[in-house]
Amino acid sequence: MTTLPETTETRRKRLLWRASHRGTRELDMLLGGFVRSRLDKFSAAELDELETLIDLPDPELMSWLLGEIPVPQSYATPTLKALLTYRP
Repeated sequence: MTTLPETTETRRKRLLWRASHRGTRELDMLLGGFVRSRLDKFSAAELDELETLIDLPDPELMSWLLGEIPVPQSYATPTLKALLTYRP
């Protein structure tokens, strides 16, 4: 069975769904709102950064967003910095 390559539009929709359906309501609203507000503007590199953030466990990402623990340098991307300043 062969899978077709994912289009950018399909990837954007998939990432929006994943950002909005994480399991923690607060993070669903925050991350989902952030992605929804910028979805059409994300470059391919930013989509890669977003995908990395979406793959993180909820408690870790939420701790960064709340300022409880510092963001590790390896995750301090422009996309995460924009998320940290996002206000719904």
